[in-house]
Amino acid sequence: MKSMIGTVIGYIISAVLLFFAVIFALASALPPTRYVTSAFLFLAGFGILYYIRKQQPIQITQKLEVPGKVKVQTIRCPNCSASLDISQMKVTKGVPSIKCSYCGHTFEVTEEPKW
Repeated sequence: MKSMIGTVIGYIISAVLLFFAVIFALASALPPTRYVTSAFLFLAGFGILYYIRKQQPIQITQKLEVPGKVKVQTIRCPNCSASLDISQMKVTKGVPSIKCSYCGHTFEVTEEPKW
């Protein structure tokens, strides 16, 4: 909750800075100092936005509901038949894959049909 409040305050401050940057840019017909002030406000506004976006990690949680009993089996490397640690599994573009810590072979984890 605390980081969410900081994020909202950061967005508000950034919006105010960018608003004043546009005002100074539009009013900078004669004095060149307004160009400098406008550029500084643009940099500060976009700098705050960059800092806020960089600070927030993207986390995706997937939940799996299965009907009935589920039997868990160990995952074995198809290259060297070594037993693999499931915590090493990574999902890339929706495809689960795992790298064997013994032989270095990377493969896609799929469920084979049971019939």
